[in-house]
Amino acid sequence: MKALGLVVEYNPFHNGHFYHITESKKETKADVVIAVMSGNFLQRGEPAIVSKWTRTKMALQSGVDLVVELPYAFATQKAETFANGAVSILEALHCHSLCFGSELGEISPFLHVNEFLIQKKEQYDMLIKQHITSGVSYPSALTSAFKELSNEEEMLDLSLPNNILGFHYVKAIYRQQANIKPYTIKRTSAGFHEQAFVSPTIASATSIRKALLSKEKPITQYVPKATFQNLGEYEQNYGLLHHWEHYFHLLKYTIMTMSNEDLFNIYEVEEGLENRIRKNILEAEGFQDFMERLKTKRYTWTRLQRLCTHILTRTTKKQMSYIGPNQESPYIRLLGMSQLGQEYLGTVKKQLVVPVISKLSTFQHPLLELDIKASHTYNMIFPEPLRSKTMKTEFATPPIRI
Repeated sequence: MKALGLVVEYNPFHNGHFYHITESKKETKADVVIAVMSGNFLQRGEPAIVSKWTRTKMALQSGVDLVVELPYAFATQKAETFANGAVSILEALHCHSLCFGSELGEISPFLHVNEFLIQKKEQYDMLIKQHITSGVSYPSALTSAFKELSNEEEMLDLSLPNNILGFHYVKAIYRQQANIKPYTIKRTSAGFHEQAFVSPTIASATSIRKALLSKEKPITQYVPKATFQNLGEYEQNYGLLHHWEHYFHLLKYTIMTMSNEDLFNIYEVEEGLENRIRKNILEAEGFQDFMERLKTKRYTWTRLQRLCTHILTRTTKKQMSYIGPNQESPYIRLLGMSQLGQEYLGTVKKQLVVPVISKLSTFQHPLLELDIKASHTYNMIFPEPLRSKTMKTEFATPPIRI
């Protein structure tokens, strides 16, 4: 069986994701679809709107055959580390292809840019450092360095979010010498961060979340029936859909009870930033207000949200160092599977060089401890006894079977 790999968040699963799966299977002629999905906290430093278990159900009910978790240590990182972790898992699972959505929709420019930057690596790295020294953010430095190096030659627009991620998937495949062929599908209708509904059937996850949280507009035409049902059941059972404001009191408490040294040891806190964090948390009236006070030209909103996530979970620089220099995942956490997914796993299981975890009690690793801690933090906003019940799900929930 040929396995297609996807790197996803499904926050929540919508019609655009269904289109991506359908077109990717056609393009790659795959038999089985494997999704590496972020857990309860996501790449932009946000809590997922519903838990990873509910999002796994959405995926399995909409065409995915195997869902595995991208560990917290990779899922809440910049694009390069995020991509390396995801690609390493897909390679370990013997995927023959990886297909990502992009603004461009053609794979050859991604391959060309990867080769170009390998050849110009020293100059590229030097230009990035120069731009960072001038006070701009890391993503802006990458974009500016690339534009200078390419002399504005028509290649690939690396200022667009999906193009950036796609480039890093291609780069990770090359870096790891993975036996994976990259493909890309053009994103349709809605932009990645589109805030409003601009199409009759396709909307961005951002606009869908906004509609869900505000209760102002229906989303039924933008999501599969399974997604709509799962979202409704989750809100009914747990009393909310997750967003950052729910966690602000926990974030504030964590910051106020940490010493400057403890705060500086948190992952992604740079020298001097701990003072800015402590000063602004005193005056902020909510998470949005805190972020607006904290943001500068040098630190992007996304970077600061990730930092807040690491503070909330008390994730230290030392704990993140267990990622290792190769930035490859040391395990595969199984979240769910269809019958076809189970059959595929059975065919490759003896060839796997990375352990597959279906029960937490069978494996130990510092990065897995981070996953467990992140899950507990995610559930801390619930009242008792619901909080204790949800915290047990991390250990008690077996892989979902559809």
